[in-house]
Amino acid sequence: MKQTAQGMKFGEAFKELEKIVEEFESGEIDLDEGLKKFERGLALVRLCKNHLKMVENKVVQIKKKFE
Repeated sequence: MKQTAQGMKFGEAFKELEKIVEEFESGEIDLDEGLKKFERGLALVRLCKNHLKMVENKVVQIKKKFE
């Protein structure tokens, strides 16, 4: 995927991250490509963490409504 991590859905970001992890686990990635993939992976992790935090905050808000 060439698009930036911004604006991606959680599922898309997580799938791409899984693919990057698989590529690293295969051990068949060159150094320069690995560096690019690592940087992309960090951006995807940040996106996923932010999305999960947003969902967590929403759950807290919903729970407060029903207490």
